[in-house]
Amino acid sequence: MDSGDTAWVMTATALVLFMTLPGLALFYGGLVRQKNLLSVMMHCVAIACLSSLAWLAIGYSLVFDGAAPLIGGTSKAMLLSVSRGDLTGKLPETAFFMFQMTFAIITPALIVGAFVERVKFSAVLLFSLLWLLLVYVPVAHWIWGGGWLAKLGVMDFAGGIVVHATAGVSALMFAKALGPREGFPRNLEPPHSPALTMMGAGMLWVGWYGFNGGSALTANGDAAMAITVTHLSACAAGMTWAGLEWIKFGRPSLMGAVTGVVAGLATVTPASGFIGPIGGVALGLAGGALCFVCVGPVKQRLKIDDSLDVFAVHGVGGMLGALLAAVFALESLGGVGYPVTGGMAAQFKAQAIGLAAAVAWTVAATAVILFVCGKLGGLRAGDLEIEDGLDLSSHGERASPT
Repeated sequence: MDSGDTAWVMTATALVLFMTLPGLALFYGGLVRQKNLLSVMMHCVAIACLSSLAWLAIGYSLVFDGAAPLIGGTSKAMLLSVSRGDLTGKLPETAFFMFQMTFAIITPALIVGAFVERVKFSAVLLFSLLWLLLVYVPVAHWIWGGGWLAKLGVMDFAGGIVVHATAGVSALMFAKALGPREGFPRNLEPPHSPALTMMGAGMLWVGWYGFNGGSALTANGDAAMAITVTHLSACAAGMTWAGLEWIKFGRPSLMGAVTGVVAGLATVTPASGFIGPIGGVALGLAGGALCFVCVGPVKQRLKIDDSLDVFAVHGVGGMLGALLAAVFALESLGGVGYPVTGGMAAQFKAQAIGLAAAVAWTVAATAVILFVCGKLGGLRAGDLEIEDGLDLSSHGERASPT
């Protein structure tokens, strides 16, 4: 065991949990109407608890027990075969287990942004549990657990495919199945608290240092560079989004700037351990621009009320970063090179195959999960419950006494 590496990964674990609680809860909570603020926070808390228990019961084992092509084994279920002295690399396996658990928490929590203000709480619980086991776990094993995409040489340092692409695609499907909010797309009330959203975005930004830097699983130059490019990408994307707003609408907004920051963070995630500073800035510029462009078509052309733009920001950003990792990992651009022979073209092909496979599996599995959830209890809350607000109708609470 290396005490320095262990201390860093344990710190990164706390940072990644901080991204969901309270970061994501505040980021999403500020974007909804006040009568639905607590419901969003409840979704994040419940998913954190449920995902942690499922990860202990079987999720961790299915991802990291063995290197079979499609799915792991069950010998690590409940950690019954894992002792305090067992190591993963130079880390206690329990530290590795906890770090990976925080990823299993935030990934289904990202989908919350697609169904806010109109979903049944029972549907959130059932969907999140099934989604974790049937979507996240297999894809994580394929890439991070030694599965068939790992053997193909797919590069996904911290989850552009495993986390953002899967969550983004499923969010779009959930929003489509659920139907839009009343007044969509032109007569929706504005976010009730941009200040909460900004604070949540800041917490996500800080937590992302653990998300990407911790994925090096060691306290060394790779972790330091991952944090560096993560920060640069966030800055470039935030300025890009605000600048495009300024051009299009005549003024930049705080909501646009922080949304751009998150888009840059999502875009750099799969490449963060493989690129240098030039790549970080380039991915931020590309991610900020493309995610900005994609927000409108999802709502206006596809007529899908992905309420908080999970697909446009996380899905599109993660997919773009996964593909561009093959470009900016080039050593002459400050990257580390490629795990496959054949250079950039061969790596880009591997990235495209990995992304296509993950998206195809996500679409198929999510369709089944939504069908099951719809049959067992339905997805959408009643009209009167939605009108009263989910804080009161689902949880009997209000964010403020008035």
